[in-house]
Amino acid sequence: MEIKKLDYSLTVCKVASELDIDLNKEFYFIGKTDEEYSLVCITEDTPINTTERDDGWKGFRIQGVLDFSLIGILSKLSCILADNKIGIFAVSTFNTDYILVKEENFDRTLKALVSAGYDIV
Repeated sequence: MEIKKLDYSLTVCKVASELDIDLNKEFYFIGKTDEEYSLVCITEDTPINTTERDDGWKGFRIQGVLDFSLIGILSKLSCILADNKIGIFAVSTFNTDYILVKEENFDRTLKALVSAGYDIV
């Protein structure tokens, strides 16, 4: 299975309103619940009006479109990283899964995945 590195630093943050989010930016995830608006975005694209933010994330995605019938892909990756004492922030889209780790753990993350048989592109 191929893992694609994302070439930018990411920020995880909360905003007060969806109006604070620029939907024209290249890369972002938005989560809305009854309690919050969460945003993952390229650090340089972080809205000014965040209520909380956590910088210093790097990410990768599982290449290709994952069928919903596939079981355990994210679980296997998260177990490999947990065994290496690397915390994750996971986001799923319709097509695939993304995993974020803190920047200081990124190289160690990639080495652990290569050792487990994943191809990094």
